[in-house]
Amino acid sequence: MIKISESAKKQAIRLMEDDGKPNAFIRVGVKGGGCSGLMYDLTFDTDLKDSDKVFEDNGVKVVVDKKSFLYLVGTELDYSGGLNGKGFVFVNPNANRTCGCGESFAL
Repeated sequence: MIKISESAKKQAIRLMEDDGKPNAFIRVGVKGGGCSGLMYDLTFDTDLKDSDKVFEDNGVKVVVDKKSFLYLVGTELDYSGGLNGKGFVFVNPNANRTCGCGESFAL
């Protein structure tokens, strides 16, 4: 399960509407890269794949591919608009190490 904070929900809905995709869902995943080895990937999508895992939290549909799901179980997606910069933030209890910018992690 991937959790969605209230601030992430509001920002995602606003961005999807701005992109002309009000019926889209959040697709989250993991790919190789970054200074810690793995990077988060977040997009707005409308196409489901057979291997996708689909969740809904806080009124928002979240889709994760099977491989990425293993790295993201229990993760919360938040949105920060603070002094350290604006953007979506992954709070991942599985990460042993994260980089300073918070965009990559290692297990």
